[in-house]
Amino acid sequence: MADTFKLIKKISRLAEGKKRLRFMEVCGTHTVAIFRSGIRQILPENIELVSGPGCPVCVTNDDYIDKAIAYSRRKNFIVATFGDMLKVPGSRSSLASSQAEGAKIKIVYSPLDCIKLAQKNPDKKIIFLAVGFETTAPTAAATVLAAKAQGVKNLFMLSAQKLVPPALKFLLNDAQVKVDGFLLPGHVAVVIGSDAFKFLAEDFKIPSAIGGFEADEILTALASLLEQIDGGKVEVANNYRAVVKAEGNLSAKKILAQVYEEEDVSWRGMGKIPASGMKMRNEFSDFDIERVEPIEIERVAKKTACRCGEVLRGVINPTACPLFGKGCQPLHAIGPCMVSVEGVCAAWFKYGGNNFKW
Repeated sequence: MADTFKLIKKISRLAEGKKRLRFMEVCGTHTVAIFRSGIRQILPENIELVSGPGCPVCVTNDDYIDKAIAYSRRKNFIVATFGDMLKVPGSRSSLASSQAEGAKIKIVYSPLDCIKLAQKNPDKKIIFLAVGFETTAPTAAATVLAAKAQGVKNLFMLSAQKLVPPALKFLLNDAQVKVDGFLLPGHVAVVIGSDAFKFLAEDFKIPSAIGGFEADEILTALASLLEQIDGGKVEVANNYRAVVKAEGNLSAKKILAQVYEEEDVSWRGMGKIPASGMKMRNEFSDFDIERVEPIEIERVAKKTACRCGEVLRGVINPTACPLFGKGCQPLHAIGPCMVSVEGVCAAWFKYGGNNFKW
């Protein structure tokens, strides 16, 4: 606790006399941790924290959900997914609705669970919904390698893996996005390393800091951002050295490079971002359901007042959305930012309390 008070005093001292500063956390776990520990309430008034596209479920487009639903309704198919994908809305429906109508959808806790599921159901095609950032992608890649080694022929991936650095470049080139520094995602940095974020300092001259998830670790990273601004020296500060190395996790990166290659993909609220996604290499095409059994879906322009896309870019806070807390609540979510436990809107709703003005 003594360290916490010291950090709060340090942040207050460094922030004194400075213009209003906006720092973006780029991790859904950080967003929840910041709210849970009350960090927003203890920061100086001129320091604003804004949430970015750090929830993989939230940045997944409607058409991916539509494809997953379409596959789940096919005979002899089983869709395997993490639980937080069930209620994510597509253009017309959700996986939860499809499941209620009889589609075979199983909740798993790891992609590796799908190997046993495939072995127990040799007459079924098992599709894992591979949604995530660099943090979870190595496990999906390891699952593909394990399935190939074990001769499992009925396991496939529907991929929507995304890469964080290209999204940060996009945000910094977006005139609507105003940030003065980044609190970088610790879990992603464990995999790709602190060097992967060097471009922030070298190309954009913007302060950034990699932080852990305890209150003191987050405050230390925020103090680091202020020290960079105060001293005029911009860098990628690694305040999570116990687990984050400059080069990252070489084993995880090797597995990723073996199975995946970069591709241009679309992000909710941001459109198509070059080289920001991962697709399976040709030698693993037998595990890519979209190449093994392509599916056509009718694209539907969904009309909604949901402003999740702007929330994910940090352009607005959730309370600026007309649906927030009214038509859109965790039990009856309209947008993905309210569905996932790491979603910005879900965190604001759960922890915001009396700070909200309805």
